[in-house]
Amino acid sequence: MKLKDFTHDLDAMLKKVTRRTKLIFICNPNNPTGTIVSKRSFDHFLSKLPNRVIVIMDEAYGDFAVDPFYPNGLDYVKAKKQVIVLRTFSKVYGLAGLRIGFALGRKDLVDCLYQVRDPFPVHRLAQVAAVAALNDRDHIVKSLQLVYEGRRYLYKELDKMGLFYVPSQANFILIDFGKDVDKVFLALLRKGIIIRPGKGWGYPTSGRVTIGRMEDNQRFIRALKRI
Repeated sequence: MKLKDFTHDLDAMLKKVTRRTKLIFICNPNNPTGTIVSKRSFDHFLSKLPNRVIVIMDEAYGDFAVDPFYPNGLDYVKAKKQVIVLRTFSKVYGLAGLRIGFALGRKDLVDCLYQVRDPFPVHRLAQVAAVAALNDRDHIVKSLQLVYEGRRYLYKELDKMGLFYVPSQANFILIDFGKDVDKVFLALLRKGIIIRPGKGWGYPTSGRVTIGRMEDNQRFIRALKRI
């Protein structure tokens, strides 16, 4: 993963493309930073790639993005680009336990996926729940509002505490605690709060915090101030 200012460095990724390159994965918004690549930079990136290279756009957190320059992967699928878009029902739809998502792409690309997929990838109950979730606009709006309000609250409180964080287009925030994140993780864990330490991503003093219900966000801030 090539990052520059917590964002995918598409120019650096282009320099790594060789004759052996077949697939490129771009998580947008990115996990764990919550940043996005803009439509302009992605268009430039795509124009420089050989047509044989397929770009996988992981848009698991795309529903939460509000940046006007966020590139919607569906637009590239409709334009018949060499792009496959991955989306999930685990985030804004709240169906994480059912482990269901979907891929969008040109017919020839999807046909290739069908040749290598498992014979029974998704059970029937998950499929029925996914269709119902797509039609439940009220739940989607409620989920988005919860994240937007929680994001604003956490920004305000973190600013008061003087902690650095990466402005996010997702339902989580990468926060720099200014000390060994494992110590912060364990201290929060003793208070019944779980965060994701950033050491595995190369951020030894940072952690990814998921935005929850307002009472959860407030509980996190109270605990963080105490430790």
